[in-house]
Amino acid sequence: MAAAQVSARAGAEAGGALQGIRVLDLSRVLAGPWAAMLLGDLGADVIKVELPGQGDDTRGWGPPFLGADGEAGQGAGQGGQPAGESVYFLGCNRNKRGMAIDLGRPEGKALLARLIAQSDVLIENFKPGTLDRWGFDAAWLVAHAPTLVHCSITGYGAGGPKSGLPGYDFILQAESGLMSLCGPAAGEASKYGVAIVDLATGMMAANAIQAALIARFRTGRGQQVAASLYDTGIALLANVGNSHLATGRDARRFGNGHPTIVPYTTFNTADGVVALAVGNDGQFARLAALCDHAAWALDPRFARNAARVENREAIEALIATAFSQRPTQDLVDSLQAQGVPAAPVRSVAQALADPHTRARGLVLDVQHPTAGAFKTLATPLSLADTPTTVRHPPPRLGEHTRQILQDELGLTTDEVEALMQAGVVAGLPTAEASAP
Repeated sequence: MAAAQVSARAGAEAGGALQGIRVLDLSRVLAGPWAAMLLGDLGADVIKVELPGQGDDTRGWGPPFLGADGEAGQGAGQGGQPAGESVYFLGCNRNKRGMAIDLGRPEGKALLARLIAQSDVLIENFKPGTLDRWGFDAAWLVAHAPTLVHCSITGYGAGGPKSGLPGYDFILQAESGLMSLCGPAAGEASKYGVAIVDLATGMMAANAIQAALIARFRTGRGQQVAASLYDTGIALLANVGNSHLATGRDARRFGNGHPTIVPYTTFNTADGVVALAVGNDGQFARLAALCDHAAWALDPRFARNAARVENREAIEALIATAFSQRPTQDLVDSLQAQGVPAAPVRSVAQALADPHTRARGLVLDVQHPTAGAFKTLATPLSLADTPTTVRHPPPRLGEHTRQILQDELGLTTDEVEALMQAGVVAGLPTAEASAP
């Protein structure tokens, strides 16, 4: 199948699982926008609020930037501003309508109050206490938005000695212990190649939000939910963290290897690198036979996984020798034919060009007013009766300000223009503003 293309009409006809749910996204950068985008992919109406003249920080993150012709630009435009739309921003803000409000001004806070009262979900990643200082504390929410699910995403949570610190993915990868697990066994600790703590925190937040919405059906009340990068980073330690808690021994790096499964690592081939994941003793016996060394499976050093873990270096050296003269694809085909999990280590370009990637609809074609036609990664979520859709490309800064103020809050054209002139809100010229 060619790259999937989803239209606004398709979204309207299909109806997502969260159709009828309004999400007010006050967050910026990645964890919060990622959570809001997931909810938007599932059908929620997401309104993204940004600061006039500046917007989400990621609007300036690049290169690359996409221009009106859809080409990736590497430079800056006039005044040092990005020449085009940030690919980073485009990747985590689809299925949102965008508006720009100065929330530092009383008039902006008044508009925010009305938007909150009309929303089912509020997502923000301000420093703890920011909404309280603005007047939107728990008592206000109970009085004016009793069914609201308020999701607060922070770096370190609302309590504890580090609660006031800002959260950055790289710092949290280091501080949570995740970095200590990545990198060569005898080399430096290394961060993960994408912002894994931010992304996982966004997924945790989206999961908690949906659970709170389900609870609301029973109780009739909203509630506050929280997710933090620190909590998520600690949770991602998973089996490694639990092993330390059980034994008291600190974790160490194994490069591409696994602490409790062997062989489960990468090996050089005649023309590349292959990843091998032997998950049980039966698979190991088939691997041994394929390598013309069936006796490995009878050797007490290697016959059982626990023994192979104790003799990791010995068995990995034997496999490395057996694999070193085999072409990658021939080796992978042989292993897979025997039910032994294996794959070539591929580049991002190779993975995205794979026919299976396209067959799964994991690359979307999206049309943007200024970036033009561009390709982006699709959501991996699949629902048979209420499929995910792309109904809105990532919004330009303030693209839907006029529409939302008029259609959702009932302001007149003159009232909207007065707010524009006063700098309380910002938006595109009327001729460029997008319809829903």
